[in-house]
Amino acid sequence: MTSEVVIDVRQKEISIALLEDQKLVEYQNEPRSASFSVGNIYIAKVKKLMPGLNACFVDVGYERDAFLHYLDLGNQFSSYEKYLKQVQSDRKRLYPFSKAQRLPDLKKEGSVQTTLQTGQEVLVQIVKEPISTKGPRLTGELSFAGRYLVLIPFNDKVSVSSKIKSGEERARLKQLIHSIKPKNCGVIVRTVAEGKRVAELDAELKVLTRRWEEVIQKVQKTQQRPQLVFEETGRAVALLRDLFNPTYESIHVNDDDVYEEVRNYVSLIAPEKVGIVKRYTGKVPIFDNFNVTKQIKSSFGKIVNYKHGAYLIIEHTEALHVVDVNSGNRARGVEGQEANALDVNLGAADELARQLRLRDMGGIIVVDFIDMNLAEDRQMLYERMCKNMQKDRARHNILPLSKFGLMQITRQRVRPAMDVSVEETCPTCFGKGTIKSSILFTDQLESKIANLVNKIGVKKFYLHVHPYVAAYINQGFISLKRRWQMKYGMGVRIISSQKLAFLQYEFYDANKQFIDMKEEIETK
Repeated sequence: MTSEVVIDVRQKEISIALLEDQKLVEYQNEPRSASFSVGNIYIAKVKKLMPGLNACFVDVGYERDAFLHYLDLGNQFSSYEKYLKQVQSDRKRLYPFSKAQRLPDLKKEGSVQTTLQTGQEVLVQIVKEPISTKGPRLTGELSFAGRYLVLIPFNDKVSVSSKIKSGEERARLKQLIHSIKPKNCGVIVRTVAEGKRVAELDAELKVLTRRWEEVIQKVQKTQQRPQLVFEETGRAVALLRDLFNPTYESIHVNDDDVYEEVRNYVSLIAPEKVGIVKRYTGKVPIFDNFNVTKQIKSSFGKIVNYKHGAYLIIEHTEALHVVDVNSGNRARGVEGQEANALDVNLGAADELARQLRLRDMGGIIVVDFIDMNLAEDRQMLYERMCKNMQKDRARHNILPLSKFGLMQITRQRVRPAMDVSVEETCPTCFGKGTIKSSILFTDQLESKIANLVNKIGVKKFYLHVHPYVAAYINQGFISLKRRWQMKYGMGVRIISSQKLAFLQYEFYDANKQFIDMKEEIETK
């Protein structure tokens, strides 16, 4: 199996696609201005205590207050609280973390009323992004994740991933980390650390320790509350940190800054693989070039087709996700209805496992498979689903089919499910139902080009249009494109873009920055 990552950086958002054997299996899309990523750390104030829930709401600067349960304060909350006071008592000289005192663990049966008070400052980390009407979910037990290790301040334990099965290797890693870890810190050894040398682990541990020290320095120097004191690495690097493996053949990026960021990260964790990071410079949009746009259009939406005419219907509700399996117009096999139902269900299990990763669906998922009479067929379907989900990094649990033919799946949810709208609103009538004659569309484009060149003074630009329109503009010996270039200069360039609707268009300058050429009458 070959894997490659395609990163599309645009002016307002960044999209990341993971392809396995050229098939889209993971997709992330975020505004570049997004600031509430999982892993961010804030120094914030308790806004309201909720004794009935044994929790409180904390102001971290989001429109809805973040939620912090008493049990999420962490065992070492008292140690954090005391050290925060010591750090903030002297704005000039930083109290050394190595001298910080570890106090007794917080009692599990305690109360938020006796532990916190309104207006109190707390150091918190986001563990779940805002979802629907809920604000972010917080924890008071901070952690700094690296490629091989996770650093946990005020924790003295060294834990090794349960996926490392060798007792000898577990003992080696534990002894090694105990010898290099800083005082007052605990460490979790991740699965990918198996077989790594002490120099690699020590280098990463120093990087993580430096991040924690920078957090404390920001807390000491800043007085504004709430205040972001640690920002998780960019989405591109964060995804690579969790996903990166030696099977990657290439990582394609279409932006210079993100390219350098990704290249520097890969050179740090796998110097021999730095050559797989490639700067994409093609004229065609990067997602179109790697067939990602078409797969996004076909993989998202309410109805998802898979083999031989069968399809899934995926509905999202506030409490859970519901998936219905349909055989569609599939012809009944010669082996009978039972064999046909099994084949459709096995195909659905393959596609559903991909959809869960692709959409990052979390919480409760209920799947209504086609009824099967044989117990061995139901067991085969359950085992197939379990096998397919082994590639999924998110924690999950799968129950066998119930007597009603329903399969229940729970999957870790830390951010909203990816919901990409694949239905296109008419870009020329905006839902009104009437448009100008389509034969005049190219005349409309030419008037925009004339305005851009003669009035605004932009001589070099890219005009993105639907592939069918691009084919029409480029056809013939003396094509429409050639005539425009003769009239307005050779800076006129036509780009075919699969993401655009039929009569939709977008202008970009020479630096690939969007130019808004919509007239007021068009946007009403």
